[in-house]
Amino acid sequence: MDRKDVLRKIWAGSFFLTGLLMIVVVVLVIGIEKGLTEPRFGMRVLFREVGGLSIGAPVNLSGVSVGTVGSIDFLQQEIDGRGVVVTLNIFKKFEPQMKRASRFAIKTAGILGEKSVEISRDFDNIPIDIAQPVIGEDPLDVQDLAKIFGDTAIALQETTKLIHSIVTELQDISVTTKRLLNRIEQRIIDGNLFKVF
Repeated sequence: MDRKDVLRKIWAGSFFLTGLLMIVVVVLVIGIEKGLTEPRFGMRVLFREVGGLSIGAPVNLSGVSVGTVGSIDFLQQEIDGRGVVVTLNIFKKFEPQMKRASRFAIKTAGILGEKSVEISRDFDNIPIDIAQPVIGEDPLDVQDLAKIFGDTAIALQETTKLIHSIVTELQDISVTTKRLLNRIEQRIIDGNLFKVF
């Protein structure tokens, strides 16, 4: 082996190690920025159905990202009619705010329909015990929306029919009233409005 081959191998090795070191640094920086190294605590929320929610989905409290969905499992026995338990991995620094949480709902975000858990706070509520399971609101399904729109359309049709019948009756009353007023006017002109015989 001559000296040029040794130098090439040293340069190749150092280039490889530098690239590997840069990848590790980038992964660590992104991980720290995304909160992968922050301490978390688990919180369980019970749902009837999760409507496509997946593990790793974002959890937002009043619009602020506070964690991710850690797991989704079925309960052995339903609690308050809910059979699905979603474990939320919440950043420890948001624990005081989570004690004031009042509403847990699964929402659809974005054009592609990604699901997230949205939590709202109510400072007037009694603080919740975050160690106990919390009852969540079921997601609004597309089929539910279709049924609501269908029921609304039927109600609007019935209202339109009712309005049409009222307008028709008003037109009939208008014609009858006009005829009556014309007769009264004619009697006034003839001078026999109060003549009975």
